[in-house]
Amino acid sequence: MMHAYDEMYLSDAMENLGEAFDYSASVLKIPMDDFLDMFIISGIADQFAGGTAKFISGLSGTELVWEVLHRTGKDTGFPSPQTEYDYSPEYWCGWILAFYQWHTGKSFKEIREYLPMKEIYKLYPTLHEASEEKFIDVANSILLHKNLPAKLQTVRKAVGLSQKELSEKSGVTLRMIQQYEQRAKDINKATASNLFALAQTLGCKAEDLLE
Repeated sequence: MMHAYDEMYLSDAMENLGEAFDYSASVLKIPMDDFLDMFIISGIADQFAGGTAKFISGLSGTELVWEVLHRTGKDTGFPSPQTEYDYSPEYWCGWILAFYQWHTGKSFKEIREYLPMKEIYKLYPTLHEASEEKFIDVANSILLHKNLPAKLQTVRKAVGLSQKELSEKSGVTLRMIQQYEQRAKDINKATASNLFALAQTLGCKAEDLLE
């Protein structure tokens, strides 16, 4: 998978988002899901996910919070910035969220729909000492159990095609499309020809169909 920004900036991004969640929750007493909502509404979440240098490494975690609050009209009475951060549960939640977003390429808004911060917080006791890859496995398992529609289904419906029509236009069998959408078959392991045919028919990139 192509990532929005180079891995050399990932550590900065994880630390900054960890610091931002720690500061907003511990100092400003903003519930983490509320801060994530403001992060998304401000537009900074999309820029962060896209690798805008200012947000992934140019600002401190505290400054990132201030920028979010300023853009959402809540920039009054800031306490002094933190200069040191403990590896708190709140810090870990922001830290691992940044990693998960970078690794999966999902938007923060999409992640928020099935994995809110309160759910990430619940994973802290068992996963904060585990590898980042273990968190990815658990988070992806949660996604599957939430029964969100497969990306193929979402894109297909957005362009107004039935499964049968997509099959006829792409040359991919109807049964295969049904299995991809039901996640009975992993579309991430689809043949290149099938994936390309589906993407070309739907007018999207092949990556847009991967789970």
